[in-house]
Amino acid sequence: MSESAALGTVSAVWVYPVKSLAGTSVNAAQVGATGLEGDRTHSVVDASSGERITAKEEPRLRELSAAPGQAHPAIQVPNADVGEQVPAAALSGWLDRPVDLAVTDAEGGHAVDAFPVHLVSEGAMLTADPDAGPAACDVNDPRANLVLKLHGEGAAERGWVGQRIQVGDAVLSITRTPKHCLGVYAEVVTPGRVAAGDPVRLAD
Repeated sequence: MSESAALGTVSAVWVYPVKSLAGTSVNAAQVGATGLEGDRTHSVVDASSGERITAKEEPRLRELSAAPGQAHPAIQVPNADVGEQVPAAALSGWLDRPVDLAVTDAEGGHAVDAFPVHLVSEGAMLTADPDAGPAACDVNDPRANLVLKLHGEGAAERGWVGQRIQVGDAVLSITRTPKHCLGVYAEVVTPGRVAAGDPVRLAD
């Protein structure tokens, strides 16, 4: 593969260990066939039925954040000493209903909505309409895995659909634009490590 000119760099890497909760920024992550390591590995489920609970049903989930942990994700709940509670107890108290934290049973252990990796540029966030409507992703929180600082203006990444890019050690195939969110979705062609500061290039 010949090396092309850099389109920009990775400014932030984000993982969302629990579906519908806010995520956390990490310095680097291994990107596998099904997405970033530690991304969407768990879901909040009803304690009785086992049915998954999303932020559409429980908007209060968006006020919580999760970070990768050893046995289970580390969840931050306002006004709760999570260090003395199992995540299910803290979540149940926050939602005022009995819930559990379940390991994602999707293939590869990830509960992605559409494609393994979601990318968005800083330019897209700067130029997006903050009043786009309730169906649009939050301009300040597009829930993307990779935030990019590109040389082009605006949402330059939207011109990559149908092309492959190399980000760090990984090669991604840009598949399509989200219906309601900023940025683009990608499949993983070549797994590899991606870190903040890595160059972004078109791949041959």
